[in-house]
Amino acid sequence: MRVLLTGSAGFIGGHVAAALSGHDVVTADLRTGVDVRDAGALDRLLPGVDAVVHQAAKVGLGVNVADLPGYASANVYGTAVLLAAMARHDVHRLVLASSMVVYGEGAYACQAHGRVRPAPRHPADLDLGRFEPGCPACGSALTPLPVGEDAAPDPRNAYATTKLAQEHLAAGWARETGGVAVALRYHNVYGPGMPRDTPYAGVASIFLSALRAGRSPRVFEDGRQRRDFIHVKDVARANVLALGAGTPGGLSAYNVATGSPRTVGDLARALAGHTGGPEPVTTGEYRLGDVRHITAAANLAAAELGFECEIGFQEGLADLC
Repeated sequence: MRVLLTGSAGFIGGHVAAALSGHDVVTADLRTGVDVRDAGALDRLLPGVDAVVHQAAKVGLGVNVADLPGYASANVYGTAVLLAAMARHDVHRLVLASSMVVYGEGAYACQAHGRVRPAPRHPADLDLGRFEPGCPACGSALTPLPVGEDAAPDPRNAYATTKLAQEHLAAGWARETGGVAVALRYHNVYGPGMPRDTPYAGVASIFLSALRAGRSPRVFEDGRQRRDFIHVKDVARANVLALGAGTPGGLSAYNVATGSPRTVGDLARALAGHTGGPEPVTTGEYRLGDVRHITAAANLAAAELGFECEIGFQEGLADLC
């Protein structure tokens, strides 16, 4: 299969390129002079292409509202230009790098009210160290649950909003063209080649940068916020499997995750152990756009893509360190 891979020089894109070694891969990346917002460049690359694996994106939570135009341009406008070009060149298969951030908070259960979706956490509560969201009906404590692909989206920052917009654009393209769109909702990806020393880096990269500089990782909130940390090589393999999935005329979404959640504190302590660095410090600080718990139900990807993680948490961190 001839595959156009966007974002091919990025962290995840580079690993996807390696995983696609059995295919004829055409690469496109801003770092190598190809911008997916450039329709002319896409018109030169797309003839003869059978599928597009779209990794190119502006990532991370962002710094402040000044980042909004950059996220909208790279992620929303860039995807729109790409999809329009795919339609011009009769390319009918798309694998889209989406994200668990489209869910907002994960799934929760209240003892009295069953499954509920809490509202965004209030700064006054966070200032007082009240990090756990309460039931929107009665305020009681909640039990976090794995979130499935059928959960209603509830993006809570600029990056999350643009990733959901990408999914909506891909779904519209699939309906209008009869194309096949598969959205892979990555959970917290880590591994060799992670971006470092940038406010747009992921938490594993931030912790590792501190440890390599001889500093304690600074763990926000109380360190008990839950995530699903997945190795980038497993994510790359999911992209290859997704090339054979999906239904014409629609978008299929899959969590790409281990199904084995860990806390952010667990991650910091494990990285400190692997590097021999100082123990983490729990600071009580918070970022307003962060959610408390977001972990995945991973059974749909197993059933429909044949995808299961092969790299365990400790093994993956050892590979990273």
